[in-house]
Amino acid sequence: MNLREKIAEYPNFPKKGILFRDFSPILKDPAAFSLIVDEFSKHFHPKDIDLFAGIESRGFILASVLASRYNKGMIMIRKAGKLPGKTAKLSYTIEYGKDSIEIQKDIIKKGQRILICDDLLATGGTAKASAKLIEKVGGKISGFAFIIELTELNGMKGISKYDCKSLVKY
Repeated sequence: MNLREKIAEYPNFPKKGILFRDFSPILKDPAAFSLIVDEFSKHFHPKDIDLFAGIESRGFILASVLASRYNKGMIMIRKAGKLPGKTAKLSYTIEYGKDSIEIQKDIIKKGQRILICDDLLATGGTAKASAKLIEKVGGKISGFAFIIELTELNGMKGISKYDCKSLVKY
């Protein structure tokens, strides 16, 4: 099966000049969705992962299904102000300004190994910030799982010290 054929393209979304690559059609195709989970399961060994972290919001889907497959827990990396309780926050620069992400402070035990999941890797700003945030609260990064990678934006450069896997490259 060719996953690239399942990815929809939306020109000029969310703004003029952007070609949005949308993995949503994969979600309605059980065979394609299962293939994604199988491919990541081949790459990342369960003994190297304690928790899966999903980057808001599409990363939640991938992290949840992988956590279920591996019989592990899942945590959320969210935009600032979206999580209850005490949180750890990190602000970072993105291609068109600044953003901030948070996780709950007590969600990770010191030394736990985390696999970070998202649907798409573009410039890598959010991925890199997610790794820094998890390390800030004592977690260790097992790697990154992305369905789509936009190679011309060089997002892997900022996270190359980690084990990274992307399934469809543009």
